[in-house]
Amino acid sequence: MADSINSTFEHELKRLEKRVDALVRVCDQLQDENRSLKQRQDVLTSERATLLQKNEQVRARVEAMIGRLKAMEQGS
Repeated sequence: MADSINSTFEHELKRLEKRVDALVRVCDQLQDENRSLKQRQDVLTSERATLLQKNEQVRARVEAMIGRLKAMEQGS
């Protein structure tokens, strides 16, 4: 009887060990994915800042051109 209980206990312990190992693997995968997503977010944030800066520069240049065109128009 004791052998049967020990056998059942060992079986359940092995099953639990496999589940814990699987959870550890999932956690590792999620950590890797999270790290990758954070890096990608950093890259995209940097690209966005660069694009906003370029957009502002272009807007300023266009406004300057419009101002020069209006000045030329008034000078005619």
